[in-house]
Amino acid sequence: MNKATQALPLTGIRVIDYSHFLAGPYLSRCLAAMGAEVIKVERPTTGDAGRQHAYFINGQSGYFLQQNMGKQGLCINLKDPRGLAMMHKLTDTADVFVENYRPGALKKLGLGYEELSRRNPGLVYCSVSAYGHTGPDAHRAGFGLIAEAKSGIMAMVGEPGQTPPLLRVSLGDMYTGIHGVAAVCSALLGRVKSGRGQHIDLSLYDCLVSMHDYAVQCYTLSGGKEIAQQTGHDMPQSTLYGVFTASDGHLVIAAQVDDAWKRFALVVGGEALAADTRFHNADGRNQNRVEILALAKAWVAARTVAECLAALDTIDVPSAKVQNIEEVLNDPQIQARGMVIEQEHPVLGKIRLPNLPFNFSGCDTTVTVPAPLMGQHNRSIASDLGYSADDIDALLSDGVLYAEDAVSQL
Repeated sequence: MNKATQALPLTGIRVIDYSHFLAGPYLSRCLAAMGAEVIKVERPTTGDAGRQHAYFINGQSGYFLQQNMGKQGLCINLKDPRGLAMMHKLTDTADVFVENYRPGALKKLGLGYEELSRRNPGLVYCSVSAYGHTGPDAHRAGFGLIAEAKSGIMAMVGEPGQTPPLLRVSLGDMYTGIHGVAAVCSALLGRVKSGRGQHIDLSLYDCLVSMHDYAVQCYTLSGGKEIAQQTGHDMPQSTLYGVFTASDGHLVIAAQVDDAWKRFALVVGGEALAADTRFHNADGRNQNRVEILALAKAWVAARTVAECLAALDTIDVPSAKVQNIEEVLNDPQIQARGMVIEQEHPVLGKIRLPNLPFNFSGCDTTVTVPAPLMGQHNRSIASDLGYSADDIDALLSDGVLYAEDAVSQL
């Protein structure tokens, strides 16, 4: 099917993105990719705090560009009554409102769920915060790093006894953001029957605790005896499954399934190892993990990464090189999947950024519109809300609306 034959699934949905940094902007970026009209609302002069986050080129933040592509930009002073009145007019027309401020902050500003849903009963209002809007820690500030530490995930990674490493990807923010996408879409579907929106309360901490695939059940089902610990480069519950060092780099091997293990054992240790019944089931391999790891490490260390991968591919044992980001971007699989996109930015010219992993049979979710300059769409959005050209000029002159210098050159 030609992907151009169907409209994007969220066409006709208007989203107000009053969020900053990552979880909220990533959430609304996904909604934009799926066809929603997303209006990014920022505060004058500084905008979204993500604009101050590296990598910078010609005064533009790559961090902001990545998480805000496909959106329109409105920069407005909400502390001015005229700015708040415009924001209320805007949210009255919206289907979705996304925010990630500390609980209670937007209520004081006149943008809490109660106020906005009273004006617009169909509004789906999605809040993202570190701890959620209930519980003893609801008032506390936090970032993805805080949630990663609190969740128990950080305590399980790294070498035994060593300081846990930073995960180096914003797991808490991104995982919560995509949960927000699912929740918003579900609430929009529910609104079709009920006619009403609702408040979605998402916590970074909650989302990461929900991510545990075995640590929680190990603890609860063992009566508190099993607490997941740091194990370095493999998983004790899944032998053989881990990271190994070859003569010229690193690779991962996943031979934790019985049949895969037998094929791997035949290559590494011949008929004798493959026939060793101690290793023919998961429990046996886990109990003899140290012996198995020693054999695997020695086999890998004696070869290059390419030699290891070729041998493992031949016997259909899943494996992969540990790639750096340059290798990822040049990977034919990533290129074939369209996971790097090009956009034409008004200041930077051609830029390349990561795509989202949505693939629909009837439409293309690749976003070709770059992130907005600060205040880039002030005039068009205000005009759409019924403000005259003179009204807009006055709001700009008084600083109620603000646009960065580059906007005037468009």
